[in-house]
Amino acid sequence: MNFNLDFLQRVYWRNTVQDYLITLGIILLGIVLVRLFKKGVLGKLRQWTSRTKSNLDDYLVDSMDRFGIPALNFAVIYFALDFIRLSRKVDKIVTMITTIIITILIIRILSSTILLVLQANLRKQQQGEEKVKQMGGLMLIINSVIWILGILFLIDNLGYNVSTIIAGLGIGGIAIALAAQNILGDVFNYFVIFFDRPFEVGDFIIIDTKMGVVDYIGLKTTRIKSLSGEMLVFANSDLTGSRIHNYKNMQQRRVLFKIQVNYSTPPEKLTAISAMLKQVVEEQSPVRFDRAHFFNYGAYGLEFEIVYFVLDADYTVYMNVHQRVNIRIYEELKKMDVAFALPTQHLYLANLDTEQESSVRGLK
Repeated sequence: MNFNLDFLQRVYWRNTVQDYLITLGIILLGIVLVRLFKKGVLGKLRQWTSRTKSNLDDYLVDSMDRFGIPALNFAVIYFALDFIRLSRKVDKIVTMITTIIITILIIRILSSTILLVLQANLRKQQQGEEKVKQMGGLMLIINSVIWILGILFLIDNLGYNVSTIIAGLGIGGIAIALAAQNILGDVFNYFVIFFDRPFEVGDFIIIDTKMGVVDYIGLKTTRIKSLSGEMLVFANSDLTGSRIHNYKNMQQRRVLFKIQVNYSTPPEKLTAISAMLKQVVEEQSPVRFDRAHFFNYGAYGLEFEIVYFVLDADYTVYMNVHQRVNIRIYEELKKMDVAFALPTQHLYLANLDTEQESSVRGLK
């Protein structure tokens, strides 16, 4: 027994064995208590919050698990180290590690809070879930700013002068901005696209002569999958400076087309053709008829103009309906014995009388 007591009082690196054992015991006991807290209290809180409609309580429990538990483990170790005397060098290292860990935890908590607030606000808007999926680029920039500010704060707390670093970053930032104007312009236009929402992932859009479905919106470029299968890549600046046709919110398609019948068509059949056109369109579904009129005397025939609406935004539905309309018009005109006008030219020759013919010969 005396031997054990003498052993506990032996001094190594300015501390007795007993001090080291107490420190180790506090660390082990603290870690065990923290794990019991995580499994018991946090486990029950997580079960309770999963039954509520609010997302705030889920976030708080998740934050306690992600940030609170590591902080408690570090606090146990930091508290236990107070029972032993450390050299100046080791104490300085412990202080530095503590500052780094606290800074990292604050940065992560701040980043998660901003992410939660943005997600909550976006989900309240129309197409909220789609907007949440597209905020990866925005969070990348926000996290970059937070981490830069956090690192500068850490350097300052470690006793280094950050004024020189900030001045250097300012000069370097100006040089980078001048060298990367196009890239920065695309990044700025990413924010324009994100907040103004001219289009979103999944929208069918047309830019000039190019068309397709938006596949990805990035910090610099936006990718569009064309109808023929290839991937079109546009710079964000090009998109915000172009006229974009977005078909996402289209509820119906307006169809306007014309047909021409031969000039030899009897007048009484012209009215019948208008009635026939109306009947053919109204036979289709889903369709709303608008009008059908004898519209114009064309260069090659009598021109009719027909307008109707396909009550579906799907392009395939529109094409199927219009195909049926065209076939039915062809069949009905055949029954009415009315021919389509063809691009033809007629040359009329008149016989000259004798006097005129003599005059013509005299001129020759």
